[in-house]
Amino acid sequence: MTAAVFFGCTFIAFGPALALYIFTIATEPLRVIFLIVGAFFWLLSLLLSSLVWFMARTITDDKEGPAQKYLLMFGVLISVLIQEMFRFAYYKLLKKASEGLKSINPDETAPSMRLLAYVSGLGFGIMSGVFSFVNTLSDSLGPGTVGIHGDSPQFFLNSAFMTLVIILLHMFWGIVFFDGCEKKKWYTLLVVLLTHLLVSALTLVSPHYGINLVSAYTIMVPMGVWAFFVAGGSCRSLRLCLLCQDKNFLLFAQRSSSS
Repeated sequence: MTAAVFFGCTFIAFGPALALYIFTIATEPLRVIFLIVGAFFWLLSLLLSSLVWFMARTITDDKEGPAQKYLLMFGVLISVLIQEMFRFAYYKLLKKASEGLKSINPDETAPSMRLLAYVSGLGFGIMSGVFSFVNTLSDSLGPGTVGIHGDSPQFFLNSAFMTLVIILLHMFWGIVFFDGCEKKKWYTLLVVLLTHLLVSALTLVSPHYGINLVSAYTIMVPMGVWAFFVAGGSCRSLRLCLLCQDKNFLLFAQRSSSS
């Protein structure tokens, strides 16, 4: 039973991301590099967040009780801010790299920012999902019985679905964030920051997993629709894609105004 839970939760959490990687990224070495660099930038944000958390814990003298609650809220806020700062830094790096490629070889077609936004967002999401879920996943192999002390017996399943929504949201946030930077629509960056903060804050209402999941997926749906149209999608292209009639759907066409 533990093996079934382990593999089931693994494929729930990382299956869609793995499929996206195989079909849209793995065949292009340059995209793989951008994905890895995006994951590395998220790791850097985690490192900086950890340093801030360590200093905050040291200053508060590891106090328990109400101080611990406020410290957790502070940690969530700082972590989200740092992640979005590193997302912006990665955008600036990709922008400079794209301009450099064009100046060195004007005849070479540089990857569009829409494509880079998707790849970097997926890199952020995969690394975030791995770090947030890997310890929980290892515990699913046992020994022990989930819910024996009155907790939810669906803890691993709920965690898997929450990891999935975080991965997908990072991908959508990346697309919307980069588009906002390209078009200088700064309110878009604020929306990304606030929704990221809201989804992260939902983890503080544990163990009310139903509220967490419903709220997170409710936020994910409009963000996904927004990212779809920002990336160049339309109702027609979606219909052709679902009917398998568009061989150059969205990502591979790279029909970007910034190219």
